[in-house]
Amino acid sequence: MKIKNPYLNSANSIWVKGNLHTHTSVSDGAFSPQDTINRYASLGYQFLMFSEHDLVAPINGLDTKGMVIIQGNEITEEGPHLLHVNAKKKVNPYPNRQKVLDEIQKDSGFAIISHPNWEEDFNHCPQEFLETWENYTGIEVYNGVVRCLPGNPCATDRWDLLLSQRKFVWGYANDDTHWEENFGVAWNVAQVDSLTTEHVLNALKNGNFYTSTGVEIEKIIVNSNKISLTTSNAKKIAVIVDYGRRIKEVHGNSICYEISDTFPYSYIRFECWGEGEAQAWTQPFRLV
Repeated sequence: MKIKNPYLNSANSIWVKGNLHTHTSVSDGAFSPQDTINRYASLGYQFLMFSEHDLVAPINGLDTKGMVIIQGNEITEEGPHLLHVNAKKKVNPYPNRQKVLDEIQKDSGFAIISHPNWEEDFNHCPQEFLETWENYTGIEVYNGVVRCLPGNPCATDRWDLLLSQRKFVWGYANDDTHWEENFGVAWNVAQVDSLTTEHVLNALKNGNFYTSTGVEIEKIIVNSNKISLTTSNAKKIAVIVDYGRRIKEVHGNSICYEISDTFPYSYIRFECWGEGEAQAWTQPFRLV
């Protein structure tokens, strides 16, 4: 049994925190782009993507406060919402979302499916779309603004269904910032060798990151058939496998899980819980 580790084994890597789903007064957000940057900088963020609805907003002339600023777009009209990360140009919101995803890939960016469990039927993006679409990198497994809207902010149920059907996509967590109460709810922590746009984008595309609403992961180490996870503030850590099975729980801030040669599952991931609603999610480790 071989573990496909999405994380870097570099001893010199650093963890950097950021949000990929941000609306400003350029579309339907409450704050200007500069005010938004200032607020995220004050929260210790190191990268930020603007994702206005159906447009790519300019970022020239902004004071970045030392953050990596990424251009993006949330394709909104005519179907389920999609985040276009590293957008060089606007992609038209075709009703055929596969056409949108194909164009995003051609533009050298990548796509994330937004808040699949939003809306009163908990079905903003039907599962059959997620299962059949190609050329997207992941889904939002947590969307902060949906806490205040109909639906469920968490979509790990959708994620586990996809992973269990061998559709290995990454899980992202974002604020979906519109109003003051949306800042700093959910974020991605990328593992990079240095804080540059290229390194951050590569990490987010290749799975070198975890997602969080408050639990901080310090180390993720794969050694032969063992996965070790250390956090600063988790109170419980669970091992999750195919179809969301929880096969082990540890009460504490760390875990070391050994995988046997006869392990009957196709992936393993970890969920962490801290104080209150604080959580963290690793990316899946494929088992081949």
